[in-house]
Amino acid sequence: MLSPVVVGVDGSAESLAATAWAAREATRRGRSLHLLHVREGAARGEAPIAGAARRALARRVLRQAEEHALAASPGVRLRDDQVEGPAVEALVKAAGDAGPLVLGSRGPGRITGHLMGSVALGVVARVTHPVVLVRADTGTPPVRDEGTGAGRRDVLLGLDVTEPCDEVIGCAFESARLRRARLRVLHAWRAPGPLTLGPGEVGLAGDPGRAEEWLGFLSAVLRVWRDTYPDVDVLETVVRGKPADALLRAASTADLLVVGHRLADRPGAPRTGPVTHALLQQAGCPVAVVPHL
Repeated sequence: MLSPVVVGVDGSAESLAATAWAAREATRRGRSLHLLHVREGAARGEAPIAGAARRALARRVLRQAEEHALAASPGVRLRDDQVEGPAVEALVKAAGDAGPLVLGSRGPGRITGHLMGSVALGVVARVTHPVVLVRADTGTPPVRDEGTGAGRRDVLLGLDVTEPCDEVIGCAFESARLRRARLRVLHAWRAPGPLTLGPGEVGLAGDPGRAEEWLGFLSAVLRVWRDTYPDVDVLETVVRGKPADALLRAASTADLLVVGHRLADRPGAPRTGPVTHALLQQAGCPVAVVPHL
């Protein structure tokens, strides 16, 4: 049985955008949609009427999410549920059975919404399964002509060719196939300098052939994936500069951005890397984060 697409809902504009996106994605994948509301646990000594009020609010939030889901994709199969928090732990647990987990995310400078900010980032830092972050101003799809493909936007994959990951690349190709969209694969490279060169290495800064070299590496990494997905049109791109800056520019015209999140043993609490963090906060399209070892 296929895992459902799971979306965390809290009544905010961001979570409603995420719900609409998740409904379309569930239909696209031939899966059901699971609406999940995480409510705060009862306070010590809470009166029964207060608990009843919290449950009633959760039901209203779920009904509103149902309406948005059906408006976005009338044929989607729905299920809803409410569980007690803490929110991060509940959503991380839900991600294990999701295909994928979808959350609302806020842009910089905004503080409203239960699933926003630190909660969404906390989930991304901890999950071991894909999660998609959708902002209220990035969840509406472009108008598309299914016959000609006019109006379609690319699926964008941010790829480090020095450490390619099958899970991340596979997610991007499958996303492009499902949308019948072009896949744009972008690798950002930076010329080595005195602080990045190893012992005995020679810097090639300014070498006009450096971009061609990186493009050759990128083509080699993607060759087997092109064979596996022959119907996906692939545009390979290498740019010189910081990865976050290059991806943010490219994401402004993308339908979905796919990036990886390396799971590593690090001291302290789990966290997202600086590139992923910047993309989640500023990307102009939904962002799919795929954890990998």
